[in-house]
Amino acid sequence: MGVWSFVKDAGKSLFGGKAEAAEMPEPEALKAEIKDLGLDTTGLDIKVDGDKVTVEGKAVSAEMKEKVILAVGNVAGVASVEAEDEDDGAEPVFHTVTKGENLSVIAKAHLGNANRYMEIFEANKPMLQHPDKIYPGQMLRIPA
Repeated sequence: MGVWSFVKDAGKSLFGGKAEAAEMPEPEALKAEIKDLGLDTTGLDIKVDGDKVTVEGKAVSAEMKEKVILAVGNVAGVASVEAEDEDDGAEPVFHTVTKGENLSVIAKAHLGNANRYMEIFEANKPMLQHPDKIYPGQMLRIPA
């Protein structure tokens, strides 16, 4: 079982207002967010307990499961996401954005070449709409 910590008040607010942003969204709101992003949750069960989200089941792919983990984790009010390990045992690589970072800096650190930033951008679609639209506290998927 993997557990990933997220910055509880740094994610996307599903409520619209700043006052409600730190409140934990209902499971239906999380599922609607995932659906709006066009992610496939076939085979997955998503549960909410306090500020923790649990993702259980076998996803259509390891990549899809990682994207679902990030989609729910990068929502305001979510402090952690717990998910079962996939059969192959490969642990996903995630990176939490810090102030002053951009995709080039992250690509240099993780992939060895700043010019590979588009690989990180592509690995995080549809959650990312533009390579310059990342924020501190956001967690990103690093491609293998």
